[in-house]
Amino acid sequence: MTEPAITTDDVNSLNPVHPPLTVTPAPPRVWMFWGTALWGILLFVAMFVGQIGAIVLLVMHRGLPLNLASMQLVGAEPEALALSVIMGLPATLAVAWLAIRIKKASFVDYLALHWPTWRQFLLGAAGLLLTVMAWEVVSRSLGREATPGFMTDLLKSGRDKGAALLLLFAFSVAAPMSEEVLARGFLFRGWSASFLRVPGAIILSSLVWTAVHIQYDLYFLAEVFSIGLWFGYMRYRANSLWLTIVLHALNNMTAVVLTMWLGS
Repeated sequence: MTEPAITTDDVNSLNPVHPPLTVTPAPPRVWMFWGTALWGILLFVAMFVGQIGAIVLLVMHRGLPLNLASMQLVGAEPEALALSVIMGLPATLAVAWLAIRIKKASFVDYLALHWPTWRQFLLGAAGLLLTVMAWEVVSRSLGREATPGFMTDLLKSGRDKGAALLLLFAFSVAAPMSEEVLARGFLFRGWSASFLRVPGAIILSSLVWTAVHIQYDLYFLAEVFSIGLWFGYMRYRANSLWLTIVLHALNNMTAVVLTMWLGS
């Protein structure tokens, strides 16, 4: 039986004068806790500016004075509000792209824009349905409305004024994409790689997403937070932002359709 040959590398590895070469792993191309937090603020500001910008353009187009009263008057219209929500999407995507570009990372991989499997989608949909049904039972037992009153008035007004499809697109496509890119996309990605790890990232990103819906009362904010926890878990489990976008869209679409056309 022949002995294995001893190479020069083997000798150098035992020589303290010539220690073996070590390869230092490249740092992850991801913003950590504070970087993610600061860029997250910029994403939120961009979303807000995009939404307000749409109202400002409508006010100027109608020749109204550019003041707070005119913006409130125009912004209360269903069509204007829908356009406002829609214009928040490109602004959010632009800032997210810039933040990821600075890190020289892949936009698709950073935000986990991967399609889920059918099994993952069915699991996500089942969990969402159970969560919504549980809150429906609680709402009925407390004698509360299942949908905030101002949203019901807005959607029915939009239906009567011919803005139903525009509102449906705004709340079922634009809003879910903007909010998911911010919360389960950018914030979760950075915070889950920080000291927070996955559980902390799910909780904190859900809190931020809940804060985006500050127009609701505490009861509905609690419902939003619980749904956010489920979305965060499914984002982690499936490694897919498209999954939470689709689930978010289905949830909003169901609420819009039921309120507009089937609600009493």
